[in-house]
Amino acid sequence: MALKQSFQHKLLQKLSPQQIQLMKLLQVPTVELEQRIKQEIVENPALDEGTEEISDDELENADEADYSTEDLDDSREDFDINDYLDDDIPSYKTSVNNYGAEEDEKAIPLSGGATFQELLEKQIGLRIKDDKDLDIAYQIIGNLDDSGYLRREIFSIVDDLAFSQNVIVTEEEVEAVLKQVQNLEPAGVGARDLQECLLIQLRKKKKTVEIKTAEVLIEKYFEEFTKKHYKKILKKLDISEDDLKDAIAEITKLNPKPGNSIRETSKSVQHIIPDFILTEENGELNLSLNSRNAPQLKVSRQYADMLKGYSDSKRTKKDKEAIQFVRQKIDAAKWFIDAIKQRQHTLLYTMDTIMNYQKEFFLTGDETNLKPMILKDIAEIIDMDISTVSRVANSKYIQTPYGTYLLKYFFSESLTTDSGEEVSTREVKRILQDAIEEESKKKPLTDEKLATLLKEKGYQIARRTVAKYREQLNIPVARLRKKL
Repeated sequence: MALKQSFQHKLLQKLSPQQIQLMKLLQVPTVELEQRIKQEIVENPALDEGTEEISDDELENADEADYSTEDLDDSREDFDINDYLDDDIPSYKTSVNNYGAEEDEKAIPLSGGATFQELLEKQIGLRIKDDKDLDIAYQIIGNLDDSGYLRREIFSIVDDLAFSQNVIVTEEEVEAVLKQVQNLEPAGVGARDLQECLLIQLRKKKKTVEIKTAEVLIEKYFEEFTKKHYKKILKKLDISEDDLKDAIAEITKLNPKPGNSIRETSKSVQHIIPDFILTEENGELNLSLNSRNAPQLKVSRQYADMLKGYSDSKRTKKDKEAIQFVRQKIDAAKWFIDAIKQRQHTLLYTMDTIMNYQKEFFLTGDETNLKPMILKDIAEIIDMDISTVSRVANSKYIQTPYGTYLLKYFFSESLTTDSGEEVSTREVKRILQDAIEEESKKKPLTDEKLATLLKEKGYQIARRTVAKYREQLNIPVARLRKKL
């Protein structure tokens, strides 16, 4: 087959790097935006914080130079742009420490603490002195999962010790060391399942009638307890309902995931910073953008003057490189400032549309006043792409007189009532939640009965849809909601 050359015309749509960066800026929440701006200021010296702006005319006048090589003058040798762009210079030659001995260190120190396994190893080190038993204990602790459970089989731990550490042990020896690990704090650590975890904790408590009943309940009737077959338990234990209630109350005080009790305390607290502020005054809604979303940025006056200085003088080839470098940085700074302004405009325009669409909710705070609303509804009103609305709603929060909400909270699908009216699925979920809260806990409502209840209120909804909404609300099935 012969090779041929031919010309073809194609029309393609491609996003420029600037458009991609703008989409990324639109998506980030306030906290990340602040970090992004700081990063840009560090990387681009032509970008600065402040309110003073340099007009486009000034920048154009500073860059009216003719870049032809005929007028270049090689007499100026005092400036070489390569001195500033050479990557071969070791970093230690370009760094300096100008801090005095009495000045505060501004860097944020990294916090460090002992891990869950390290805390357990310290405890076991005080209980076991035999080296072989310590190796077994460390192997057990290393196999604990995030919840503090030992999910690995004993015979597997025996094999692990033999192959990885050349320590030959028996299953009985591992079992004996495991008992000591299970005596560590927090109580319940080292258990192989939930039943053993609860029993370990109960056996450490002071023996009372309630604790003893709870211990027998977990040890002998655990399956009936998890399935809430209370009548069977009452009959087999031959106790009263009040006795069973007291025993269950003690069990509910136990920690089913002892490993998390340490991990949760080491987690950092994340504060929500709202991107929008909404206030209501005399029936009028006022929307504003968080000031941290509208930073004051400008093109550096020093860089603009530098560019003007080069244009007013005769230039060498090296000066031309310097001009190109400075101009590139100024253009990047101008584009970034424009991108931030466009981000602010898009955010406010989109949120203002959402506010007007859900005006009844923002005036009353009543969840049942939320209208069905999807991304397409807002995109059609503001004449933008659905992906743009999605980026605005992503990870953004609004502060209202009734609380701080994630923007995605206001989006929901619709459901048609008997009268043909479209209502938000959030309204249905609220009714569903209220019905479950008011039900008799001795005989909770099944999904079928909940569907019937909603149909009586005019909402045509199937049982499987009720089950889906119940799961989204993190509400268990009727059997697990049962109480004495």
